[in-house]
Amino acid sequence: MAWTTRRPPSKVHILPKDSENPSGELAPPVPGTLYVHGTNGGIRVAPDAGFDVVFGRCEPDVHVCVGPDDPYVSRQHGYVTYEGAHWVLYNLGRLPLRLPGGRLILTGHGAALPVGHTPLFIVAPEQEHLLEVRVVMTPPVPGSEERQEADTRNPDGWPLSPVERLVLVCLSRRYLRPEPWPQPLTWAQVADELGRLRPAERWSAKRAAHIVTQTRRRLSAKVPGLLEEEIPPPLGNTLNHNLITALLSSASIGPADLRLLDEPPETPDQRS
Repeated sequence: MAWTTRRPPSKVHILPKDSENPSGELAPPVPGTLYVHGTNGGIRVAPDAGFDVVFGRCEPDVHVCVGPDDPYVSRQHGYVTYEGAHWVLYNLGRLPLRLPGGRLILTGHGAALPVGHTPLFIVAPEQEHLLEVRVVMTPPVPGSEERQEADTRNPDGWPLSPVERLVLVCLSRRYLRPEPWPQPLTWAQVADELGRLRPAERWSAKRAAHIVTQTRRRLSAKVPGLLEEEIPPPLGNTLNHNLITALLSSASIGPADLRLLDEPPETPDQRS
């Protein structure tokens, strides 16, 4: 495959390993500038350069080398090109490319890259190979230095009642510990665990499912993927998995909440 470079030389810069700026003398990047880093360095490309960034195992045949010692990685495994107003990633290799969130880009398929930093992985049988991609955002706004020194903000999260938090923490216990490849607990497991923790509250699988279903419906206006009509069958654990992921991503629940599964409920005397 022949790759053309329809670009002025000043719009494409080779970057050495462990550096985005080889000399500190490059002009500030314009919004939409692409950075791609691999095993032995990277490249910086302006959005109007007309330049396709090719990556793969064989360094003489690509602009960015990744997985040079792994024969499962293709010599030219993929490329990134500017289409319309977006940088688009295409997979030419036999192995998939994994995006954040677990999405796989298969052979012959493509995906638009978001603004900001995107770690990509070539998923090989013996190891995974990282390709780091960054699309520059708009220039810093005035006062950005002050923001860098400001106190860290806590995410607002989604409001949860005490009983919602209790049930959801139990449902997502495997995610909070964390365990490899976690899945939500079943309703029977949730009811059994809460029944042992709080026997006076008469927990059942039906009650636990009702509470979580009501929470999903309440949050579905702002969080996609929480309603049955949004997900193609079979549903399996997808709805609860999506709910747990949304709660974790927004810091609505966290590992510290596991204490709820170790503490007995407060008595009226303790609450007073």
